[in-house]
Amino acid sequence: MKKILALTLALMLAMAVMAPAAFAADYPTKGITAINPWGAGGGTDNCLRAFCAALEKQLGQTITVDNQTGAGGVIGHEAIADAEPDGYTIGMITWELASYGPLDMSEYTWENYIPLCRVNTDAAAITVNTKWAADNGITDLASFIDYCKAHPGEVTMGGSSSGSVWHVAGGYLMNAADIDIKMIAYSDGAAAAVKAAAQNEIQGVTVSAAEARSFVESGDLTMLGIMDTVRNDVFPDVPTCQEQGFDIFYATQRGMALPLGVDDEIVATLEKACAAAIEDPDFVAAMAALGQKIDYLDGKDYGEYLAQAAIDVPAAMAVVGLIDAEEAA
Repeated sequence: MKKILALTLALMLAMAVMAPAAFAADYPTKGITAINPWGAGGGTDNCLRAFCAALEKQLGQTITVDNQTGAGGVIGHEAIADAEPDGYTIGMITWELASYGPLDMSEYTWENYIPLCRVNTDAAAITVNTKWAADNGITDLASFIDYCKAHPGEVTMGGSSSGSVWHVAGGYLMNAADIDIKMIAYSDGAAAAVKAAAQNEIQGVTVSAAEARSFVESGDLTMLGIMDTVRNDVFPDVPTCQEQGFDIFYATQRGMALPLGVDDEIVATLEKACAAAIEDPDFVAAMAALGQKIDYLDGKDYGEYLAQAAIDVPAAMAVVGLIDAEEAA
């Protein structure tokens, strides 16, 4: 009897040791959840959903996007890091992750994640309400800046949450153009800010061109300039800020990540799937239609990029006065 019990216990122990490896080899066997820290309809949401559609083809399983918004993206970012490390919860991390520590919003950094790949970089654009611009003789970036100088502190612009990428974009604009505008924070992301601008609740936004696109095409918003080195393919008639005499270059980044502790074999499977998904023709077409730039880095290079961003982002925040220079060091 004792021998039987001992053999049973040994078998159970062996199965327990072998189970993770067996599960990893079979991965994935069920649907996957992709957490988005930002609201539905924004640039991150559109980019993530397009990428997940391509990733589904590679993994053979459904991927459901879960928008966990609030606290300037902190809730969703922490949810990704805190998820069960079984490979069935992934997420999209964004520029804001590097800003949370300096702003005392979260202790989580890029080191709380396993980077899978960078998917996209997305330049900010200066976009204003069309009717407001027409009523005030604003036809380009220069006339917008002249108006702001004549009405210091009166023009209200929206980004996303306080200290977020599009908030800092507003700071870059103010510094580069020597103007004073009032930045309004929208904690759930850019979609709410764009809608407010289209309804003339605020005068404009400093979000990406892709996020403002639908209201630009409807005529409710007018894009004055893009903070990039080249024009946007979707808006070829909109000049860059540099073309108009203002050296403003600024963009966000979006990439896929896992919580720490996921089995190496599962990580390798996901990295391989991501590398294939980034070249999926439907994904490429979807991103082009959205006006989003595909800017892929593999997991290793993305990790190095995030490590550098943890240095560069606080420095940029100090430049626009969001934190003290000492905090950025």
